[in-house]
Amino acid sequence: MTNDTRLNRRRFLMAAGGTAAAIGASGILDGQRSFASSAAQLPLPPVAIFSKLYQELKLDFEQSGAVTAEAGLDGIDCAVRAGGEILPEQAVEMMPKYAEALEKHGVKMLLLTTGIVGVDSPSARDVLVTGNKLGIRYYRLGFWPNRPDSPAEKQTAETKARLKELAAMNRELGVCGLFENHSATGTKVGAKSDLRKAGGYVGGDLNELYDLVHDFNPDQIAIAFDLGHAIVEHGDDWHKHFERLKDHIRIVYIKDVKQSARFVPLGEGEFGRTDFFTLLKGMNYREPLCIHIEYPWAPAGKKTRAAMVETLKNSRRVVGDWWQRA
Repeated sequence: MTNDTRLNRRRFLMAAGGTAAAIGASGILDGQRSFASSAAQLPLPPVAIFSKLYQELKLDFEQSGAVTAEAGLDGIDCAVRAGGEILPEQAVEMMPKYAEALEKHGVKMLLLTTGIVGVDSPSARDVLVTGNKLGIRYYRLGFWPNRPDSPAEKQTAETKARLKELAAMNRELGVCGLFENHSATGTKVGAKSDLRKAGGYVGGDLNELYDLVHDFNPDQIAIAFDLGHAIVEHGDDWHKHFERLKDHIRIVYIKDVKQSARFVPLGEGEFGRTDFFTLLKGMNYREPLCIHIEYPWAPAGKKTRAAMVETLKNSRRVVGDWWQRA
């Protein structure tokens, strides 16, 4: 083989290799673009309202269905707990009636909020079995208040023991218990607080929440991630905690929060300036997004049905805009 032949062959191989590399790189880039495009095009998940709000106007089941539908929402997260819309001991009878009333208006009972903190909680099995029959898989657990006089490690161990028993029951019933990260009452956004002295709850600190749930199968014990409370407790550090917890996140609660005023109407706080919905799309999140109204939604004496519907419409619009922009 002559030198010219060798040179021409080398040039050919280099050109071919370059072309292959270019094609490979193009394929990778196309794949990345395709993934980003498909994530961006994900439809908005069902949007629910935490029905604790409806108790302020003492709405009955039919009125709740009408308000939910008029506001353009997909359903409710029903409070089945002491002081809730439905008491636990009434669950077997009243939950199907509520679900039927909602369905007349084209909306659904999508989630449950309970006071369940153990297999021995009043009517726990009745609530969960009834919910499962109605097609509801996820229920929020009750809270474990921090006890300043008890070591944190002891409280964590006690809570995990309760969760272990609940996980076994959940597996049997085909449901999943959700642990919400709830910050300390009165804590300013981003301020470093001692939850154990400030009236907070076990799991409000996201490091503690990870310790509580990471050993459990997320099909039985998972997280209802509340970005508003995460910002209150951890400020901008919420992001790194989210990444650590995301394999256990199954449901998302939507609250907006502002540095000076804590919880505020959606769109007036910090929530919309985060990349939270982009992160959810990256997870292919498809479960309900649950709006919580935790601020004065109308002036005193002017809390009417019309004002409530307008508040909910605006909240639903903001959530849709956030999702579309993500």
